[in-house]
Amino acid sequence: MYKNVEQNPIDRLIEDLNHVQRQNRLQNLEKLQALIRQGKLEKPVPGGFVNNHIHTTYSFSPYSPTKAVWMAYNAGLTTAGIMDHDSISGAREFIEAGRILGLATTIGVECRADLSETPLKGKRINNPDQVSAAYVALHGIPHTQIDKVAQYLAPYRKKRNRRNVAMTARLNIMLAKYGINLDFANDIVPLSQAREGGSITERHILYALSLKLIERFGKGEKLVDFLKSKLKLNFSTKLEGYLLDAENPYYTYDLLGVLKSDLVEQFYLPAADECPPIAEVVSLANAIGCILAYAYLGDVGESVTGDKKAQKFEDEYLEQLFEVITGLGFHAVTYMPSRNTLAQLLRVKALCRRHNLLEISGEDINTPRQSFICEALARPEFRNLVDSTWALIGHEIAATEDLKQAFFAPETAAKYPDLAERIEAYKAVGQKRS
Repeated sequence: MYKNVEQNPIDRLIEDLNHVQRQNRLQNLEKLQALIRQGKLEKPVPGGFVNNHIHTTYSFSPYSPTKAVWMAYNAGLTTAGIMDHDSISGAREFIEAGRILGLATTIGVECRADLSETPLKGKRINNPDQVSAAYVALHGIPHTQIDKVAQYLAPYRKKRNRRNVAMTARLNIMLAKYGINLDFANDIVPLSQAREGGSITERHILYALSLKLIERFGKGEKLVDFLKSKLKLNFSTKLEGYLLDAENPYYTYDLLGVLKSDLVEQFYLPAADECPPIAEVVSLANAIGCILAYAYLGDVGESVTGDKKAQKFEDEYLEQLFEVITGLGFHAVTYMPSRNTLAQLLRVKALCRRHNLLEISGEDINTPRQSFICEALARPEFRNLVDSTWALIGHEIAATEDLKQAFFAPETAAKYPDLAERIEAYKAVGQKRS
């Protein structure tokens, strides 16, 4: 049943792109595409932008894989890439949604790895919550390897959930005096796609808490006062304005952002056995023919998404980091042009050239306020990121047919020893066959 019987039929179709059943989501997308073909719905004009780092409900996001592709398509993206935490379960749906809309796609997974057996031990790398651990991205996973990646990730999600349960218990101890309690099985798990191989993250815990807080205090001044006076959270005037506005359509996500920025450290438990050793991740990437990329974060001043506090990360030892990741066997660096200063990114680009690393871009989409478009890609300094995206797509197509045709396969490196030449060759494959 629909809450609003007067709802526009097209709006209803779009809303149901987040339907609980995958097949329903894709069928609704087919109907929307039919309306576009019939001229009853305006076809968006591609703007030449790309995004290789879109989260879906299989980790944490307002968007199912189908809805994420629809959002990317309507934003005018030329290509779109799925990048869920510890899960590849949304990949096939994402690929199919792209096929329906005629939008080129690429698939990947983001995971955390343990670097304590490297020279980076004890350093805060790109993980705000703990040292010696880093987020890495497996880009361009060949479609023949999806099941293998799913099998690899499954035990790590189980280990993560044991920690999730323990963190929920710690949070409940903190909140008990306020009469607030979270039940992991009943309040948190249903917010995820865990039943279909999705992951559960700290964001799910905080989203569940956000719902509890809204239920308890309502939206507005009473809740803001609780956050400030009882939980002792500090947040910007802009975020406070969002939370004082009871009509804010993104209220729960904005509240989550405030909680994530300052509250996580109070109940966080360090991830241990759920973070595979980096050598193991490198071996997996080589075995499945994907492109392993280090995810550059860079020192944070004012957080773009409002959920990261000011904090220092890799910039003080960036040259050493590049030496280490190159030695470990990384082939790429992924970064988000909207998140850093131009000076930071020009330094990263120079180090990528020095170490012959592929540059990949992607804007970390996991809240409804975020734009799928990164305007910085229009700058001449970052136009190469569009070329590398098409090369990534070309790689995915070629490696799906034969792992020996993967972008960094020995056979490919021998054929195209120059990285720029290889990018052009695989870009042509991507553009011709997408």
